[in-house]
Amino acid sequence: MSDDKTDVVIIGAGLSGIGAACHLVRNSPDTRYIILESRKSLGGTWDLFRYPGVRSDSDMHTLGYSFKPWRSKNTIADGHSILKYIYETAVEYGVDKHIRFGQRVSKAEWNSTRQHWTLTLRNTLGAKTFLKCIFINSCTGYYKYDEPYCPSFEGLEEFKGRFVHPQFWPSNLDYKKKRVVVIGSGATAVTMAPAMAKLASHVTMLQRSPTYIVSTPAVDPTAELLRRSVPHSVADVITRWRYIVTQMMMYQFSRRFPRYVKNKLIKWVRLQIDDCCDVETHFNPSYKPWDQRLCIVPDGDLFNGIRRGEISVVTQQISNFTKDGVRLASGDELKADIIVSATGLKMLPLGGISFLVDEVMIDLSQCIGFRGVMLSGLPNMIVSVGYTNASWTLKVDLINEYFCRLKRFMGHKGFRSFCVVNQPAASETEPLLDFSSSYVRRSIDKFPRQGRNAPWRLYHNYILDIVTLKFSSFKHPGLRFYK
Repeated sequence: MSDDKTDVVIIGAGLSGIGAACHLVRNSPDTRYIILESRKSLGGTWDLFRYPGVRSDSDMHTLGYSFKPWRSKNTIADGHSILKYIYETAVEYGVDKHIRFGQRVSKAEWNSTRQHWTLTLRNTLGAKTFLKCIFINSCTGYYKYDEPYCPSFEGLEEFKGRFVHPQFWPSNLDYKKKRVVVIGSGATAVTMAPAMAKLASHVTMLQRSPTYIVSTPAVDPTAELLRRSVPHSVADVITRWRYIVTQMMMYQFSRRFPRYVKNKLIKWVRLQIDDCCDVETHFNPSYKPWDQRLCIVPDGDLFNGIRRGEISVVTQQISNFTKDGVRLASGDELKADIIVSATGLKMLPLGGISFLVDEVMIDLSQCIGFRGVMLSGLPNMIVSVGYTNASWTLKVDLINEYFCRLKRFMGHKGFRSFCVVNQPAASETEPLLDFSSSYVRRSIDKFPRQGRNAPWRLYHNYILDIVTLKFSSFKHPGLRFYK
């Protein structure tokens, strides 16, 4: 076994992992760290997804890092711009030199006597190596990078055209003047439809059920005015907090007055597409706002495509594929040259890593979250998972500031390890992700859970998390330290 050892291992070199490393450089500069990335390049989601129109599903003023303000003009950014931003951040803080590419963590074993983790790594050829560390920071996200979700479509083998999935977009796919059917109604589908409509002869968005779609300006005129009026550093803070407060108010208002908000959202859609589409059928979801994440369309590009006749929306179940397209439950057939299955992702907790503590396998579904940062039963481990009701990075930034504060506390007190224990026990638990999306429901039973009250509950509230993660004491019966 190799003697390779470091203080912190960050698993994943995407938006979260690069941010986590930068926080260590800024707030704990003496810490030795290594970033492990299973793919051949950094960027995570923003390097993997290459489908037409790929972009952020929230504003970049809050999706960007707190320590590196987003200075580009576009508030909703395309995937290439986000990837460039991540690269620039990695180089600026020198964390790119700490990345080991092509290294997948298959197993993590904690030894309580030695108080360290031993990670089993596999490279792209399958060769095994080992790495020891004191802390793990999991920045793997929550879906499988190497395997998309695709429903079992009857008759798929009969289809004579091209069938593709956005997660593995073929670079040579020519859809110019082609008839395209995009199956799905989530963020990917509403992003791809207007992007592909620029070249395709026609795009049909085929959905089983509608989702809430909100138009937002691609360029924020207020943010641009602030940049011209006050120093950039001041403008950055004001703009970021304006988005944070607006998001929080909209979310809380939606949860308290769902019927009112639903009616408003549908009314806004009707104003943008006139009589070009049956709004009640295609844009009237059966669930409440924020039971699933809202979809954002910059400058109403999807609605513009519908008005111009470039995009159609069909809301029906699929019966089967035919050689020429898709047959619907009604018996109608949608002709297609290309069919895109934008049907969601496969969720995967903590990158699919097997965790053992003193040779005992840990069942992640039995772990309870603590302050949205740690999991019961997993010593010296941080889980960097962002918000589902706001920009991902808002929470990840707070988590990593908390981790640096925790390390300083442990160093000052002479502690070598910590572990969360479910005491006092959370009387009742529920799924960690409170979302009704299909991709969540398919896999949520494999994920850790949350309690009903603090500190075991995820409140998805940025202001509350600031108070908790920046200023709260580390003294709690559920958080134990060891020398």
